Amino acid sequence: MSDVLEIITCEQGSPEWAKSRLGIPTASEFAAILTKGRGGAESRTRLSYLYKLVGERLTGEPAETISTFHMERGKLMEDEACSVYGYVAGASCERIGFLRRGRAGASPDALIGHDGLLEIKTKLPHLMVETILRGEFPLEHKAQCQGQLWIAQREWIDIAVYWPGLPIFITRAGRDEAYIRDLADAVDAFNTELDLTVDRVRSYGLAKPA
Repeated sequence: MSDVLEIITCEQGSPEWAKSRLGIPTASEFAAILTKGRGGAESRTRLSYLYKLVGERLTGEPAETISTFHMERGKLMEDEACSVYGYVAGASCERIGFLRRGRAGASPDALIGHDGLLEIKTKLPHLMVETILRGEFPLEHKAQCQGQLWIAQREWIDIAVYWPGLPIFITRAGRDEAYIRDLADAVDAFNTELDLTVDRVRSYGLAKPA
C-alpha cells in the first residue's frame, strides 16, 4: 500500500466525500472485512461488502446506504459533541473530510494535534449509562479506530461517546501494531479479491453463450 497520505477536505456525507471513498474499503467497514463465517465458511457480511464495492467500481456510483432516524440524529449532534470534547479535553479539533492512503481510507471526526484522532459516537441514554459504568474502550469500534490510526499514521485516538444531558465518556487507545499488521494484510487480501471479482463481472458480458 502507498505511504502517501491524501487529505481530502470536504464535508462528511457530501457528494465529494462519497466520490473520494468510491470503491475502496474504508475504516468504518473494516470490521466486516475481518468477520469470519461459521465453521470456516465465508462470512456473508464480508461478501456483501465486497459486492457493494464491486458495484461501485463498475457503475462509478456510490452504493445507496440506509439512513435511520438515530443515524441522522447522531450526525446532527456531532458538532455539539466535538465542542464538548474540546472543552473537557482541552484540545482543538480539526474537522476533516476523508483520508486516503493507497486503496483504503478513513473518515475520523477530527485530527487532534500532530499525533491524535477523534472518533465521536452518540448513544441513547440507557446505552450511555452502560458505557459510562463499564468504563472501557468500546471493543465493537476497535477495527474502525485502529484502522483510522493505520491510515492516518497517528499514535492515538480518543473515542468520545455523547448524549446531551449526560457526562461525555472519553477514552483513549494507542496503536496496536500487531492488530494493525493483521488488519493491513486482511485489507490487502480483500482488495486482491475485489480486483478479481470486478474482472469476473466485466468478462461476463464478453462470454459467448454455450
